Amino acid sequence: MSAIVLDVQDLSVNFALHQREVKAVADLSFQLSEGETLAVVGESGSGKSQAFLAIMGLLARNGRATGRAIAGGTDLLALSRRELDKRRGRDIAMIFQDPMTSLNPSLKIRKQLAEVLIRHRGYSRERAATRVIEMLERVGIPEPAKRANAYPHELSGGMRQRVMIAMALLCEPKILIADEPTTALDVTVQAQILDLFQELTDDFGTALVLITHDLGVVAGIADRMMVMYAGRAVEKGTVDDLFYDPRHPYTFGLLHSTPHVEERGVRLAPIKGLPPSLEQLPPGCAFNPRCAFRFDRCLSERPLLIPRVRERLSACFYEGELKVETLVEDAAE
Repeated sequence: MSAIVLDVQDLSVNFALHQREVKAVADLSFQLSEGETLAVVGESGSGKSQAFLAIMGLLARNGRATGRAIAGGTDLLALSRRELDKRRGRDIAMIFQDPMTSLNPSLKIRKQLAEVLIRHRGYSRERAATRVIEMLERVGIPEPAKRANAYPHELSGGMRQRVMIAMALLCEPKILIADEPTTALDVTVQAQILDLFQELTDDFGTALVLITHDLGVVAGIADRMMVMYAGRAVEKGTVDDLFYDPRHPYTFGLLHSTPHVEERGVRLAPIKGLPPSLEQLPPGCAFNPRCAFRFDRCLSERPLLIPRVRERLSACFYEGELKVETLVEDAAE
């Protein structure tokens, strides 16, 4: 059995806003094993990015995280900023959606990547420069020596994303978090980046967290999936289980609102309405105003995330069959 490299227990994230606190993430718990790919999915505002920014110590100034995030026997949430700086990039790394906001526009690629090795591994500049070229080649950048002397704006979006992946993997971290890494890329480059993730996690044994709202991205790369809504995990399980037999209406709705090439002509069943404001969550289940399968209990009581079948966990009171026809009828009302 693979070793657990990240153990998150009861993670909550609160933001001070308008003289009150808003809970963006509530009591989130999960584990990540060596070499595993965990997909974290949900609509914008579901709390998926904030949860991992908290683990990385990158919350906004008005943010506060509680709970535990154990990596390498250490609680990351309990570390000082200086101690966390030593671990970021070395033990745990994060790739963001837009590499132009993460890369320094005034520095050449070679210098930016070399600084990671100089700081975390104590490399000389010469040795770091050589390693940078090797890693740029490893992530599929053509003419790596030439690209290393370029500025970020001189590279395409796909190449900039590869540079970010190279930077994240320079110190061979045990955990790599990728936040919407393919959203701004065209379909062909998306596929190339996902293939690259698969190769690199296989080669380095790195555990990958893939944060995305695109279920098409999840299908071919992830081992397990955690679905989030309104700051909470509402379903967890293997990708096969959640894709072929979802037990939460939100997961079911996400799957049936996503077009599939092999299912042309099939009518989509979008989830009606919008995610709730975290400042004013509805009573009971937060998903109940949008749920086609709700009943009285859902309006007054919040369901707990409990085991259903095999290793599946779901936070829902409804135990009947989830039907696409019900989604379509509800959306039409």
